[in-house]
Amino acid sequence: MKKNDQVKLAKEILRIESCAISRLRSRIGKDFEKAVQWMEACKGRVILTGMGKPGFIARKIAATMASTGTPSLYLHPAEAVHGDFGMVTSKDILIAISQSGESEEIIRLLPLIKKKGVKLIALTSMPKSSLGRNADIVLDLGVRREACPLNLAPSASTTASLALGDALALCLLKKRGFRSEDFAELHPAGSLGRRLLKVQDIMRTGKSNPLVGPTTTVRQALLKITSSRAGSCTLVDLQGKLAGVFTDGDLRRHLKIEGEKILNRSVKEVATLKPRYIHKDKLAEEAFHIMESLRIDELPVVDHLKRVVGLLDVQDLMRAGRV
Repeated sequence: MKKNDQVKLAKEILRIESCAISRLRSRIGKDFEKAVQWMEACKGRVILTGMGKPGFIARKIAATMASTGTPSLYLHPAEAVHGDFGMVTSKDILIAISQSGESEEIIRLLPLIKKKGVKLIALTSMPKSSLGRNADIVLDLGVRREACPLNLAPSASTTASLALGDALALCLLKKRGFRSEDFAELHPAGSLGRRLLKVQDIMRTGKSNPLVGPTTTVRQALLKITSSRAGSCTLVDLQGKLAGVFTDGDLRRHLKIEGEKILNRSVKEVATLKPRYIHKDKLAEEAFHIMESLRIDELPVVDHLKRVVGLLDVQDLMRAGRV
């Protein structure tokens, strides 16, 4: 094949696949809406199944649903008839993907699905197929030809299945009111999840958050900082509200002038009384930018009443993978 022929074929393949997705838009209607409603009301799990290439698509859709708040898993149809169907309950919803609707392994599941009373949603291009006739809801892929030049390798049909599966998963996400905060909880190790971490998720609290009152001496404050293994302590008033911070920078500045006499002074006299702070509900990403721009290593964390509830150290951000 000549180079120009390869480019021409590639463009034609992409045109066919993009058209397969475009045509899906006209097929989105009441059946799609009903499918989303069923999944939202599902008391069990949404189970995806498919054989061969559609099976890989089913796995991906199941993973997308699980990561966006919908309990979901992939069931291999061949393994299902050898015992794995035991994981399916009457409370579940099963989504089967088959371009022809006649995949042998899928057809063998139909009696089991009916017997257990599981709701069945079919993604197929053949609504009148065995799968289509036995499904409670049929979402027609509408793919009449694959992008494969031989019209054999699943291509346009798997692309359409994936796009329709994403539409189901993401419409369900919206309907459930799934938030970025929920996404972060389900992706604690991923870069996307780390970007959505809140300050309260990684801040230091309790003994690791050294707090001192207005009458505390510098000597006592230093001992508290040391025992907490922190780099500063936070000064609070009688209501626990932020009144200042005492850092090693404050210590060095006054130590240079006063020497050891500073140790017996009130920490309030040498602390920074109008420090930067951050709210516990803010993103760790925002805290990082504040600390980076001001070249500071720690930030007091407050609640909506400006009461000190924690301390954020740059090391906490490093451990969380933010920097």
